[in-house]
Amino acid sequence: MDGRPPWLQAAVVLPAGLAALLWPAKRGSPALSSRQRGEAAWRGTTVRATVPPVLSLALTVIGALSGWTVTYGVGEIVILLCLLLVSVRTCPAPWAAVCGSLNGVAVLALTGRNSSGDLMLTFAVLVGAAAGLGGYLRTLDLRRAVAVTETRRAERLAMAADLHDFVAHHVTGILVQAQLAEMLATTEPDRLAPIMKDIERASAEALASMRRTVGLLRDAPNDDATGPVPAERRPIGDLPALAGLVEDFGGPAGPKAVLCRAADVPDDLPHEVQAAAYRVVQEALTNVRRHAADATEVAVELAHQDHALRVTVRDDGRGGTRVPHAARGGGFGLVGLTERVTALGGDLRTGPRPDHGWEVTAVLPTVA
Repeated sequence: MDGRPPWLQAAVVLPAGLAALLWPAKRGSPALSSRQRGEAAWRGTTVRATVPPVLSLALTVIGALSGWTVTYGVGEIVILLCLLLVSVRTCPAPWAAVCGSLNGVAVLALTGRNSSGDLMLTFAVLVGAAAGLGGYLRTLDLRRAVAVTETRRAERLAMAADLHDFVAHHVTGILVQAQLAEMLATTEPDRLAPIMKDIERASAEALASMRRTVGLLRDAPNDDATGPVPAERRPIGDLPALAGLVEDFGGPAGPKAVLCRAADVPDDLPHEVQAAAYRVVQEALTNVRRHAADATEVAVELAHQDHALRVTVRDDGRGGTRVPHAARGGGFGLVGLTERVTALGGDLRTGPRPDHGWEVTAVLPTVA
């Protein structure tokens, strides 16, 4: 039997192929977990990429067995090649090979509808090009996903550092001064005014730090953004701000705090270096409040030598503390400082002094 049913291709392959390519993907109910939605998405993609080539192959086989001369057109070829590309790019690894191979075989099988088979080489080149392009786009997608993940991880670490370094610093200061105010309330009430003023200032600064962190959470950067980091997203703190930090640390409730900055320390150091130096001093002062309440003097020294900024914080405490155990920290501050300093190619050392007290020293390279 020899016939030409011209409607067969148009009624079977083309509608299924167009539906697979153009119908919106079902993303799953919001009530489902992200993993369940992901599984639903790839299952939908797999089904879409499988049905049209199966129908095309079935049509080719039916034509060969029945004696019909089943034709093919540009539309069927384009649809199968597009599904091949989509399969290789988006399906999970095992199914990408299965669906991609199925579409590739369906394209090559089209030459079976033409008894001459002269187009086999051309179709093979088209299949290889579609598979190669799909693999290339899959690699780009993977790299982008990794970059986005690393960017988000870096932002979470930065937010954690902000919360620890700034909020914990201010809250620890508030706690210490509140304890002092409680002790002086009955014995020396005339000394309460400056202490309460310091508590008010530290509370305002803690709220400002929290607002900044919340702002970073609400206004996430565009993953495609390039160029310099905006000023509001750069690390907080610089060398000029150290003077105020050290001065505020002393106050009526704290030990004598002195900042000694060598004349050779330049003002135009990279912002990341200045921010790291600020964080080192801030964490060291916070630890004095937490672990050395008996300290009477704290010295902060800045020096510039051998293309590096040297930051040293010393105290004369003997380890006494009057803050509750829950407020003494969990060791994350030094871990974060070490990560921050080593990321800049520097070195952080902490330990007891020969006589008594504690010393923190950070060496930060100032040139790349």
